[in-house]
Amino acid sequence: MQSPLIVSQLYAIVDAEMLATRSVALADFARDLHAAGVGLLQYRDKNGSPQDVLRAAAILHEAMAGSGCKLIMNDRADLAVLANFDGVHVGQGDLSPEDARRVVGPDAIVGVSTHTDEQARIANESCADYIAIGPVFATGTKPDASPVVGLEGVRRARALTRKPLVAIGGITRANVRCVIDAGADSIAVISALFDAQESPEQVARDFLARLR
Repeated sequence: MQSPLIVSQLYAIVDAEMLATRSVALADFARDLHAAGVGLLQYRDKNGSPQDVLRAAAILHEAMAGSGCKLIMNDRADLAVLANFDGVHVGQGDLSPEDARRVVGPDAIVGVSTHTDEQARIANESCADYIAIGPVFATGTKPDASPVVGLEGVRRARALTRKPLVAIGGITRANVRCVIDAGADSIAVISALFDAQESPEQVARDFLARLR
């Protein structure tokens, strides 16, 4: 299948804990992303129950209806199926891409996180539809984040695969162009979608404008 990342340069990651910390309602946040034209969205909830995740998935379906946005579930291939999401994203400590594929089926999207050249090499040989590389820059979003790979890590990953490459970690509107120039097809952002002076819609629109 052809990954939607070919045409979706902005990959919005919606993190349940971050929304709760900032007292932002999921429905409002998702509607802002819809209005901005976000085409690829991942939902991440590391601590919620399956019921919590499925309730949030229903909210996302409603908020993004009619947008054509692809919805990806973080970690949980089983919940991706139950939520009728378009795919799943797995990390190095989760299911392998092959095992995730067995759960979500042949037509779903499967993405995988990588943090080293060797992991990128293995991911390239897997059934994953896209490969994420990072953290590119220092990030406070994940307390257990792997060492920073830098722009050079993006360049090396680009040389190792022809699959769509997603860069993640510490990417902002100020540095996004250099990440794309290093070879990323798409950039994943989490905390950078929040700005005290602008709405998530305005921030996402600005990201998309800078990516064009």
